Amino acid sequence: MQPEVIRSLVPARMDRLPWTKFHWLIVVGLGVSWILDGIEIQIVSSMGGALQSVDSLHLTSGQVGATASWYLAGQVVGALVFGRLTDKLGRKKLFILTLAIYLIGSGLAGFSWNSWSLYLFRFIAGTGIGGEYAAINSAIDEIMPSKYRGRVDIAINGTYWGGAALGAVASLFLFNEDLIPAHWGWRVGFFIGPVLGLIIIFLRRHIPESPRWLLTHGRAAEAERTVDEIEAQVRSQGVELPPVDEKKALDIVEEVRLSYRQMARIFFGQYPSRSFLGFTMMATQAFLYNAIFFTVGLVLINFYDVPSDHTGYYFFPFALGNLIGPLVLGPLFDTIGRRKMICATYVGSGVLLFISAWMFSAGMLNATTQTAVWCAIFFFASAGASSAYLTVSEIFPLELRGQAISFFFAISQGTGGVIAPFLFGHLVGGADNPSPDRFPLTVGYIIGAVAMVFGGLVAWFFGVNAEGRALEDIADPLSKAASPEKVPDVAVND
Repeated sequence: MQPEVIRSLVPARMDRLPWTKFHWLIVVGLGVSWILDGIEIQIVSSMGGALQSVDSLHLTSGQVGATASWYLAGQVVGALVFGRLTDKLGRKKLFILTLAIYLIGSGLAGFSWNSWSLYLFRFIAGTGIGGEYAAINSAIDEIMPSKYRGRVDIAINGTYWGGAALGAVASLFLFNEDLIPAHWGWRVGFFIGPVLGLIIIFLRRHIPESPRWLLTHGRAAEAERTVDEIEAQVRSQGVELPPVDEKKALDIVEEVRLSYRQMARIFFGQYPSRSFLGFTMMATQAFLYNAIFFTVGLVLINFYDVPSDHTGYYFFPFALGNLIGPLVLGPLFDTIGRRKMICATYVGSGVLLFISAWMFSAGMLNATTQTAVWCAIFFFASAGASSAYLTVSEIFPLELRGQAISFFFAISQGTGGVIAPFLFGHLVGGADNPSPDRFPLTVGYIIGAVAMVFGGLVAWFFGVNAEGRALEDIADPLSKAASPEKVPDVAVND
């Protein structure tokens, strides 16, 4: 018996929408998570001294570092678990659930009484943020019109650095013992994210489920009603919507459920070059970012004699450079094109890093000029890194979009997130190396530069020209009606 085929214009209707207040709701309601993550990460990275104080938890340097590792481990676990759930249960349920988990974990961290309680609560918060990456990027790409998808996704991912800049400013006050006692500052730092997040979680209740997800999960009638409501909002603003070409209709069969074996077959059998592209882009940008981000303070302190409580002044412009890049360059990913811009941002940042490595080795930089160089490098690198999340979200079928994001995110964090900070921390040296040798760190910068150039070249040769195209044209949904010989490998229940 042949499965029932449902013919729908839902994807085409979503892509033909102009930019409206509804889309701003999506940007604010979903994009704020990255700001919260940036605020918290920067504040936490600045509270090492406070956590080591005898008036607080009295942690060792190793225990402070382990706090970040537990948070990272939580992100990986959360991405893998909630990435699969967002494909199974829906985008809306997960982007509300994961934000709630983050808020609870972060809030509880402010009540920590020893190192292990702090590790546990940071792990919980990490699982929430890891799940957010999958649920939110999936929802954004499926709801945004195709002509705006690239710039919106890149800009939202880049807002992490707006949060980091705010966190840098907040840390100057939170950890100033003349203003806030040491045993209170770090606790207040953990409460900032949850207080802001409580406002956003109510806003998210008004964001609809992705109509594309509904359509491919046996809820076609609900998908049609959701788009009807969105179009009614648009027309109420005086906007006339053009008719949709019937040729753009999509034929969908019953819901597809995938086992892990079937997913592996799709990633590495059906889309091997795209999987190689996704892994390379995510891993190279993660290596560069984690290498530089987690050692900014160490470099400033060890090589430029910047007092530890003054590093926030230098991190603020560094974060602004990271924020401005995606906002300025993001629209070009929709006009000039994905492959060209990804290659340009990756290779450009790699070349600039190589030049800066030579300048660093030659002793030509001071704390201010080093920060300026970092700003220039990450103006391009930040847009490139954001495009990595956009890429892995676009180039795979809708039914496993969340799992694709979580899979490549977990791999990138496991490689760049673990290896880079460990490697570069040793290359920088520390208190046991009072006259640090610049050569090891120079070699590390060159490795990072080569990695980014390699990532850019892979994007040039293996990238997909996804700009302005419907998601269904980039990768056929697995539930798309097709000839029988194309269905059995994937359209089978677990």
